[in-house]
Amino acid sequence: MASEIIGLGHYAPSRRVPNAELEDLLKLERGWIARRTGIHERRYVADGEALTDMATEAGEMALREAGIDRARVGLVLLATSTPDNPLPPSAPLLSHRLGLAGAGGIDMAGACGGFLYSLTLADAFVRTQGAPTLVVAANVLSRRINFADRASGILFSDAAGAVMLAPSERSGVGVLGAKLATEGSGYDLIKIAAGGSRRPFAPDVPAEEFLMTIADGRTVFTKAVALMVQTARDALDQAGLTADDIDVFVPHQANARMMAAAAHQLAIPEEKMISTVAGYANSSAATIPFSLSLAARERLQPGAKVLMCAAGAGLTGGAVVYGI
Repeated sequence: MASEIIGLGHYAPSRRVPNAELEDLLKLERGWIARRTGIHERRYVADGEALTDMATEAGEMALREAGIDRARVGLVLLATSTPDNPLPPSAPLLSHRLGLAGAGGIDMAGACGGFLYSLTLADAFVRTQGAPTLVVAANVLSRRINFADRASGILFSDAAGAVMLAPSERSGVGVLGAKLATEGSGYDLIKIAAGGSRRPFAPDVPAEEFLMTIADGRTVFTKAVALMVQTARDALDQAGLTADDIDVFVPHQANARMMAAAAHQLAIPEEKMISTVAGYANSSAATIPFSLSLAARERLQPGAKVLMCAAGAGLTGGAVVYGI
């Protein structure tokens, strides 16, 4: 038995934030953000809109496309770094809102690599339990942006993406190869300093300590690309494939330069890469399923082999080769 993607979904908030708005705020010259990142605009949630609101939209789209009996869904995995509340986890609420009363549910806090961790676990659950599984990745990063930190202030966005997996007897589908990895030496490169057990909430903690910072953008770039490329090579080896066998390449949409560097080192031509970073920026774990869903009808034909890779805070990341 294998797993097969039978439904995809995506959601982006309606509020568009063009580069000019941030360039004025950060006192940058016109065109600076696009030249450095390939991003032209991003999406921010509306007042009152929360993580599970976005996740529900993407999950509902994937479930409708799958046309599956919701009572059969066995598990809901929600990859996010921005849950509705610190406690309880958001996956049970998402499951309830989607009418998946009988399903298990858990949040996966894997930062930018969270979707690939969730997809790998979902594939194994489908294979061993024979139960359809919904994976949703979503983030509300606009409420964690520190605009005093230019490196993070220009990159991040809000979005959600979803994939519905189901058991399949087809050959060549599902996870064909996977490599998940961490590099804890880069633990402090991307972080939110306060709000955890090491530095808990307290009245005297400055508000900016609860916002995201990137300590060294150059080091993040180098380490993240290296992690993405090495795990991609390992996943290809496990699948018994080469880069030439890949039909579609979906890297984490961190920024255009990072994506291009990974593609170049893997010798994957640009025309095989799906990119949504220009219009939707970086929504962390959500970028890969969001991009898959946007491009599905044109790019994800039966028999296609898809390579996905990501790296982010932690550092944590990985790569998955998936057969469509």
